[in-house]
Amino acid sequence: MMRFRPRPATLILPVENQVREFDAKLLLGCVAAERGYPVLIGSQPYVFRSLPHLPPGVVLAKSMRAVNGMTYSLIRASGHDLVACDEEALVRFDSPEYFAWRYSQRSFRAITRFFAWGEDDAAMFTRYDGYTGAPIHVTGNPRMDLLRPDLRAIFDDEVTALRRRFGRFVLVNTNFSFVNHFTPGQNLVLPAAAGVRVGRSGRGLSVEFATGMAAHQETIFAAFRRALPRLAAAFPRTTFVLRPHPSESKAPWSALLAGQPTVHVVQEGNVVPWLMASQCVVHNGCTTAVEANLLGTPTIAFMPITAQRFDYHLPNSLSLRVHDEDALEAMLDDVLQGRRMAPDAARQARRLQHHLAPLDGPLAADRIVDALDAAGYRQHSPRPATGPRALYGQLGFALRNQIHAWKMARRHHRLGSTAHAHHFPTLAPPDIDRRVRAMAQRLDRFGDIACVQLSQHVFALTRLSQA
Repeated sequence: MMRFRPRPATLILPVENQVREFDAKLLLGCVAAERGYPVLIGSQPYVFRSLPHLPPGVVLAKSMRAVNGMTYSLIRASGHDLVACDEEALVRFDSPEYFAWRYSQRSFRAITRFFAWGEDDAAMFTRYDGYTGAPIHVTGNPRMDLLRPDLRAIFDDEVTALRRRFGRFVLVNTNFSFVNHFTPGQNLVLPAAAGVRVGRSGRGLSVEFATGMAAHQETIFAAFRRALPRLAAAFPRTTFVLRPHPSESKAPWSALLAGQPTVHVVQEGNVVPWLMASQCVVHNGCTTAVEANLLGTPTIAFMPITAQRFDYHLPNSLSLRVHDEDALEAMLDDVLQGRRMAPDAARQARRLQHHLAPLDGPLAADRIVDALDAAGYRQHSPRPATGPRALYGQLGFALRNQIHAWKMARRHHRLGSTAHAHHFPTLAPPDIDRRVRAMAQRLDRFGDIACVQLSQHVFALTRLSQA
């Protein structure tokens, strides 16, 4: 008589922005594969398209917005469980409207457990009136794992290449996707017959708040556009690398800075090696300032205008703050000459301890897989959907996938091929295997894990000993 052998749930890791998320989710996938989980990782739209054809697994969601609600209900109806880590929650503005913008009751109901960046993030989940009591695990985010001394060395070759390419350089990170989105129709406010309307990226915000936030961001955007040529002239022997946010258009920057031989506009690769290679980071409200702080790279927050409810306070509070172009030039000179250094690491760690899970001990990736183990996913997969619920999932996904295929065929649609290539450049299994080997070398783990391509932009991580 043949005995039933329990099968671990497949861990499904959709990636929206490759340069921001992929390396961290690959680390998480390696930890899960090491423990025997089947792992699937790849571009979010392509992964979602494959979900109806996969056995029930555990899908890691990156947000809980209203726009996610329908897709999440279809995922659950297809037999998959949803867990979530809000990728944007570490750095946020201070307004009650944040909840209406980032969360919806329908999306929250679909989540079976949450993984928080730290205690502050966990407390915010519980403050949301749509929170239904699902377990919250303060695990940290694997993005922070990549900053640990034992792992950041995986980027050493890239750091060397960047310094060879640019010499001593200042990294300018921008975060203006609300007013300079890669797909203009995704800007925060859009023209309408009666003035303006809130765009899709701002769904949930009031017109009053969205208009105010857009004006605030536009003022800072304009100040950065004025400051960059001035800095290039003031520091002719220093290279400046302007790195727009992954969702931001680099076209206005390229046009503005075309005549500046010491300024380069670049959108490529994980930000960590850029932070490690740079002399200093100039920003306003960027998560990368938190990451730079943990790496010991000085950061300057250029804040030509301030507003309590619109600013992103955490990264600015960790930085040397200046409020006009004269002060920015003087502060940058102080940093480059060694007169001002990165803030004291111990003091900054105390500032961050409520926002981030401990950065020593187990990896955040291990803590997440520990929570999945404790939930029983290593012993069994979720129960398959049956009856009307399963039919709803099948028919709903069939319609959703047809609509998404049509949108992706429209080159300039927000979900079209141009936008997808921007957010998820083509990867091949050897590219992923190289990254896995680099992690394996630093951690003395993952030596038998390999990548197999399943379909376009979708990959499996497998243990060779189990293949």
